[in-house]
Amino acid sequence: MKNPIRTLTAGIAGLGLALSIGGAAMAQQVSLATGGVSGVYYPLGGAMAEAWSAEVDGLTATAESTGASVVNVRLIQGAEAEIAMVQNDIAYYAFNGDEMFEGEALDKNLGLAMLYPEVIQIVTLADRDISTVDDLSGMRVAVGAPGSGTEANARQILGVHGISYDDINEQFLPFGEAVDALRDGSIDAAFLTAGIPTAAVIDLDATHDFALVSISSDRAAELEDQYPFYTAFTIPGDTYGDLEGDVETVTVQAMLVVSADMDADVVENMLSILFDDATLERLCDTHVRGCDVSLDTALDGMPIDLHPGAEAFYNNN
Repeated sequence: MKNPIRTLTAGIAGLGLALSIGGAAMAQQVSLATGGVSGVYYPLGGAMAEAWSAEVDGLTATAESTGASVVNVRLIQGAEAEIAMVQNDIAYYAFNGDEMFEGEALDKNLGLAMLYPEVIQIVTLADRDISTVDDLSGMRVAVGAPGSGTEANARQILGVHGISYDDINEQFLPFGEAVDALRDGSIDAAFLTAGIPTAAVIDLDATHDFALVSISSDRAAELEDQYPFYTAFTIPGDTYGDLEGDVETVTVQAMLVVSADMDADVVENMLSILFDDATLERLCDTHVRGCDVSLDTALDGMPIDLHPGAEAFYNNN
């Protein structure tokens, strides 16, 4: 992906929103890195981009489909995107140079806003006789795209159950491809980290009887002790048509990060639009997880430093 930031007047650097020469505003193009088209990031990101483009003078925002969290923080660091949707655990790892970012702190990623729960869903077919994570030993399991947030979640969850990739036949598939693989019988289970309901799972439900694998409260507590981003979560039984009762699992959080290079006034203005009633209604209409976006919870679980423009916005609101 090429850096989408372009200005109409050569020789001016930076991302000031309503910069002007002789009173004429310069158009700014901003890329919002999201995720796969069958997840939640992409449609919600599209709704945000539409709102910002419509309401912020001189700004054109575009939602880009990407490999999601891990890819997105690298896009921010490399100035190939200006805003990104990521999991809060991945944002923390990137900012601090931990886990898959060991030794390379991606410090251009700064906090913008927390959004909604990202639920870990372990999906299997009903005829596979898999009801707990322990049952995954020896199975063909999709663990997410290589280096993705889902893959980190899968590895950590398997780990607290005493299972490594040596104990399963791991398949590195993004969740759209993972659900296709479940459908054609080439895998037995798949890890998905996404807002619920997830479009790919809804599609599976239309053609196959499926089940969600539970994570016990004891194992959830172990995850919370080892990794501060996880919290226990209950998937309601009416989330998908084929569920038999509620399912216990864990969740992380979806959030927005923004490039440190973004102008503070631009960031403050974009947050004003994001939390405007009309935009919140747009997000809620786009996906049920958009209904979770709220100024009241915008800083809950924020794992990294705020952008100065975001800090100014929250101080004033």
